[in-house]
Amino acid sequence: MMPAARLPEFWLRRLGIGLTVPAASIVIAIALFPQPQSAKAQNPGDGRALTVRADIQEANQQTGVVTARGNVQLFYPARQIQATAAQAQYFTKERRIVLTGNVYILQQGNSIRGEQVIYLIDEGRFIAQPQPNRQVESIYIINDPNPSTQLPGTSAPRPPQR
Repeated sequence: MMPAARLPEFWLRRLGIGLTVPAASIVIAIALFPQPQSAKAQNPGDGRALTVRADIQEANQQTGVVTARGNVQLFYPARQIQATAAQAQYFTKERRIVLTGNVYILQQGNSIRGEQVIYLIDEGRFIAQPQPNRQVESIYIINDPNPSTQLPGTSAPRPPQR
C-alpha cells in the first residue's frame, strides 16, 4: 500500500498525463482542420440594410422568399422608406417586396395607402392596388418655387395697396 503522502503526487502525475493527451489532440485538431474565413457582420447603420419586424417571420432558402406576418414594420434607410402592413414578402431573387393588408408607406414625406403595394427595388417603383370598391391614396410633397396662397374656390389675393 502506498503511503498517504505519496498519494497526491501519484494522482497529480496521473492527471497531468491525462490532461496532456487531450490538450495535444486539441492542438492537432486545430492545426489539421481549416479555420473558417472571417465573416463581416451586417451593419444596419450603413443604410443598405432592409430591417423587417413582425410577429412571425419565415425564410425559405430554396425559393429565396422571406415572409413576415403580423404587425409588419419595414425600414429601408437607403431609400428612406418606412412601411407598415399585415404581411410582407421579400423576393430576394426578383428583388421585390410585396406588402399586403392595410399597407402604409412613407418615403421622404410622400405617402401611399392601399391593400397591396409592390415595391420593385431596382426600379425604385411602387405599384399599389386598393381593396375591392376602394381607392389607393397617395400624398406627395411638391416643391413649388411660386406657391399660391389661394385655396380652390376662393378669390385671388389682392395686391398690396400703396
